[in-house]
Amino acid sequence: MSGFTADWLALREPHDLRARNSLVLQGVVAALAHKGSIDVLDLACGTGSTLRAVAPQVKSKQRWRLIDHDVALLAHAAAMPLPREVTVTTFPIDLSGNLEAAFNDAIDLVTTSALLDLVSEAWLDELAREAARRAASVYAALSYDGLVEISPVHSMDATVVAAVNLHQRRDKGFGPALGPDAANVAIARFESLSYSVVKGRSDWTIGPQDRQFQTEILSGWASAVCELGTLSSVDIDEWLRWRADAVAAGHSSIRVGHVDIFAGPTAIR
Repeated sequence: MSGFTADWLALREPHDLRARNSLVLQGVVAALAHKGSIDVLDLACGTGSTLRAVAPQVKSKQRWRLIDHDVALLAHAAAMPLPREVTVTTFPIDLSGNLEAAFNDAIDLVTTSALLDLVSEAWLDELAREAARRAASVYAALSYDGLVEISPVHSMDATVVAAVNLHQRRDKGFGPALGPDAANVAIARFESLSYSVVKGRSDWTIGPQDRQFQTEILSGWASAVCELGTLSSVDIDEWLRWRADAVAAGHSSIRVGHVDIFAGPTAIR
């Protein structure tokens, strides 16, 4: 699977934290409130942003099992300060080919962030089956849903976004990616397993002051479109220069659509 740098994850984390849907997160907390202790499996944990967002909200004693293929990111996660009553173990596992190895028998909650849009339908089916075998709840946050709004408007924005969304469906190491369909496919799959699902929007709202974040996003989109090869490099470069000038002038804002879901076995909700 392709990876992300610690610098990029640090840059996006405050935006992720602000975007997380509070009602969905409240559903997670409420479902765990009756448990004195819980075991949490965090998939594609990166530097531990999901733990930092969730653990302080949960009052139970918590044992987190953090999984990522990138040992450098796992080292960051292992070194982070922890809330009281939280313990962590880290495991380097390539989830693209060995998801089953991430699971152990005692799991109350599976968490992940910004992952489902990168995986295939077959991989998502396996995740759902592994969770259902253990009657584990699943909190999957920040799945990209294809919505992008940019201000001010450039004539190529819609064409670039359409190309980005096409690129999102390419293989990211897990097979053909679900891309913008990820949340809806996940909801249908968990409901077919008699899970109850809560969903909510978790859009990034990125203001003119967020110049570095905007620059990284726009550059990433331009690279993805170039890789796809459906638009000329001259047109992409012109679009990126125009957008970069708007960012530098403090005139640019971007909204990027995401969806959070919390799926819990109906019998325990």
